[in-house]
Amino acid sequence: MLQRYMILSFAPNSIFLVTFNLFDQVSPAFVRGTYGSFTQIATCLGLLGSLLIGIPAKDTAGWWRVCFWISTIPAALLAVLMEFCAESPHWLVKRGRIDLAEEELEKLMGASHVKYAIAEMSKTDKGDEVDNVRFGELLYGRHFKVVYIGSALFALQQLSGINAVFYFSSTVFKKAGVPTDTANTCVGIVNLTGSIIAMMLMDRLGRKVLLIGSFLGMAVATGLQVAAASSFVPSFAVLYLSVGGTLLYVLAFSLGAGPVPSLLLSEIFPGRIRAKAMALCMAAHWVINFLVGLLFLPMLEHLGPQIVYAVFAGFCLFAVAFVKKNVVETKGKTLQEIEFALLPSH
Repeated sequence: MLQRYMILSFAPNSIFLVTFNLFDQVSPAFVRGTYGSFTQIATCLGLLGSLLIGIPAKDTAGWWRVCFWISTIPAALLAVLMEFCAESPHWLVKRGRIDLAEEELEKLMGASHVKYAIAEMSKTDKGDEVDNVRFGELLYGRHFKVVYIGSALFALQQLSGINAVFYFSSTVFKKAGVPTDTANTCVGIVNLTGSIIAMMLMDRLGRKVLLIGSFLGMAVATGLQVAAASSFVPSFAVLYLSVGGTLLYVLAFSLGAGPVPSLLLSEIFPGRIRAKAMALCMAAHWVINFLVGLLFLPMLEHLGPQIVYAVFAGFCLFAVAFVKKNVVETKGKTLQEIEFALLPSH
């Protein structure tokens, strides 16, 4: 438990990684996608809540201090409630604490599933081997493929332009005459709605279908933005295309490209490399995020919106092809089945 709290104290990204790992390791295979989607929904609720809390900031002096004080409440709740969180049975098996692993599994899945689950975990969870993994092992050899898929998915998620859309959506709405607060709230509600729909579909349609549909929808949405920037479109239609394209983009993103990569990666990475591989992929995620946010406005100024949004659409279509070729479906499979499928010699 102390080890978990130390990890959680480093950064919000660490909380994100640990949460997904815990969801994957304690969730039954047939509902793992649904349970894992709760993290994305919680993130959307947090974003929407912060937007609403921040509305009085522009009219009330010192309200920003109130915002910071309010943020301590969920942080304190997280610290307290983690005490009641089930320890990962996989982690316990790796440490040879089989009795405790059986107790946790019985709480989570019922006594009838304990023996089978322990037997499956024992096939792949090999003691302290996880502590000996080096980052170099992730960049070549049999682990390269899954790390490549994970890093590429996160890179394509950002290169599709999602954070450029989020960061500057208020500008698009402002040109349409929509107040900033209303615009941000609309984007937050659409993002939350899409995440709830994704949660309901995750274990029905599967991760791969949602990813492909999501990136296709984002390509269509950026196409609307390209059309809005064209000279042949009537002025009254520009506003509808811009605002509609932005909302469609956010909705499409929240249906797959938003929640699926983190869930999928924590499923396809073998237990031996999961922690470091996820950290490496998240590093790629935030580097690309930083570059897109940094370069978006200069590119918009020098190249124009048509070319910039066309580039985003191109990356979305490339992501569709990449997912079709490289991503495996993990719906309904145990972590052990996924690992054996990807690394049969492991």
